[in-house]
Amino acid sequence: MKRILGIDVGDKRIGIAVTDPLHITAQGVMTLKRRSREDDLLAFKELIEKYEIKTIVAGLPVSMDGSESAQTRKTINFCQFIKKRLNVEIIYEDERLTSVASEEILIAGNVSRQERKKYVDTLAAQLILQAYMERNKGSLS
Repeated sequence: MKRILGIDVGDKRIGIAVTDPLHITAQGVMTLKRRSREDDLLAFKELIEKYEIKTIVAGLPVSMDGSESAQTRKTINFCQFIKKRLNVEIIYEDERLTSVASEEILIAGNVSRQERKKYVDTLAAQLILQAYMERNKGSLS
């Protein structure tokens, strides 16, 4: 069974998570520091090969009222670039409040402010991917 990659796209960093082979849990993999589109593409190519990815679930940053924002358009543009260049399916998952939830989880775990910066994006990607899997339980294969 192919794994699914979950991403939380930001201007400076991209949080990355991946499913286990049976699509039961999502595990945080890393936070990618963005450099250029070509560098990001190379990093994604390596992740797709390493984990045998055919599908990417991308967190879609919509406003609280559900409307699109400038960040929504940036995320879609980046994902379409990845889709065209690496021939993967892109699925968008509403990511409202995942960064807030990630921050709260890390605070509850007594993670220092400096350490939280390292993990918040990866944890957000993990929450996005887990939400997608829970919503599609039974239909993933």
